[in-house]
Amino acid sequence: MPIIPQEAHTPTDKMRKLVENTSGLGLPHEQIGILVGIDDKTLRKYYRIELDTGKAKANGQIARTLFDKATSGDTTALIWWTKTQLRWAETVKQEITGKDGEALQGIKVTFVKPNE
Repeated sequence: MPIIPQEAHTPTDKMRKLVENTSGLGLPHEQIGILVGIDDKTLRKYYRIELDTGKAKANGQIARTLFDKATSGDTTALIWWTKTQLRWAETVKQEITGKDGEALQGIKVTFVKPNE
């Protein structure tokens, strides 16, 4: 079968905007390429800046919204922020004591095979 040459791709301002917007929405490169009419390799060749910029702008908007919610007192946003940005974590500490709070002594651990 003969190889049919394809026309060289020429980006337009409209296509650049489409790529930037859909990248920001989180669409995979393969799907963005379908919308533009090219394969994902060609998409990355001609639209690298738009792919990166769209994602960065979207992440910035989400970060701003989360920050605004956290600083206005939204408890869920505050908890998420402290866990991810401040590396705070929830911990559970259990202390086991003997009678009347005395220290345990003589603990014996036994391993038993399950019934066969």
